[in-house]
Amino acid sequence: MTGAPERSAGAPITVFLVDDHTLLRRGLLALLALQPDLRVVGEAGDAAEAQHRLPAARPDVILLDNHLPGVRGVDAIADLREAAGGARVVMLTVSEDAEDLAAALRAGAAGYLLKTIEGEDLADAIRRAARGESVLSPEMMGKLVSAFQQQGAPEPEPEPDEPATPLSPREEEVLREIAQGASNKEIARTLGIAETTVKIHVQHILRKLGLSSRVQAAVYAAERPRP
Repeated sequence: MTGAPERSAGAPITVFLVDDHTLLRRGLLALLALQPDLRVVGEAGDAAEAQHRLPAARPDVILLDNHLPGVRGVDAIADLREAAGGARVVMLTVSEDAEDLAAALRAGAAGYLLKTIEGEDLADAIRRAARGESVLSPEMMGKLVSAFQQQGAPEPEPEPDEPATPLSPREEEVLREIAQGASNKEIARTLGIAETTVKIHVQHILRKLGLSSRVQAAVYAAERPRP
């Protein structure tokens, strides 16, 4: 698979929609048209049609429904990414099933969002996915941790001969909140600190643990041995 499409500085983030409901695609088109830095470059009603159209569109991000005619969205992720030249795939679905969530992430999805998401939050999630971040609806964080626990997911380990830098007591508190699916705003409210401070703590936690996203941090917190 080739790398994700390269975007020149200042160019809009390009998006491709895959959903079998025409009305929903029309709504997404209208919603994303309000965002000057986002541009829809194509759409399809099923995975086969998407695979045919993606090579020409080469979007940065694919918004993919799971319940599609023919092939389920989670089963088409690898082929769609290949057709699009490595685009980031974000599931946008009504399914709150933990198995669908785990399957999507294993298949290489960059995110899993519920269709109840607010418009501004969806636009922000697309931007974050295009930057290489993982995006997940807060409602699904707890289910993600449970899914990995049930499957016996291995916990991240530090590099040999390099003991992990211990987290500070405050970072431990933030990590516990992340594992419960709390957003930065909720963590700030719970711990009585500024949201910008929470963001800094999250960055430090990821760096110390050698992780790349808060999703991985949540799984790490759930899987590590308790003292």
